[in-house]
Amino acid sequence: MSENEKNSIARDIRKTLNNYYNDIRKSGLTAELNYLDSSKDFFWVPPGFTSAISYDSVASILQRNAMVFQSVDNSFDTLVIVPLSKDIATYTARLKSTMTLINGKSSTLTMLETGTMIKRKTGWKLLCGQTTMVNKPE
Repeated sequence: MSENEKNSIARDIRKTLNNYYNDIRKSGLTAELNYLDSSKDFFWVPPGFTSAISYDSVASILQRNAMVFQSVDNSFDTLVIVPLSKDIATYTARLKSTMTLINGKSSTLTMLETGTMIKRKTGWKLLCGQTTMVNKPE
């Protein structure tokens, strides 16, 4: 791939991740499902887990917890995207997540995330990865 192609892919993925966070901010945790690859190849290791879980498990967790949060505000202060092909890229990000429960109590976490994005007909999707907490909730 040329540098222009790599840069274009990185811009598309950055835009996808920004849209992902904006949609969660606007519509809640279940908006995340629009950005996950629902194929049998999907897996994720969420914070606190020691092994990967499937798309169905992630979807169940998101749906079960969606009503607990009044708001979720994610942003990245570091994002490195490495295009591997025209359809696959990896990324590493340092995230800040401020979550407010329906009772008004909020906490802020710093997390590290590594993932693989895959380009599907509907756009870039999260195929697999891991999110790890860097600090305990504030």
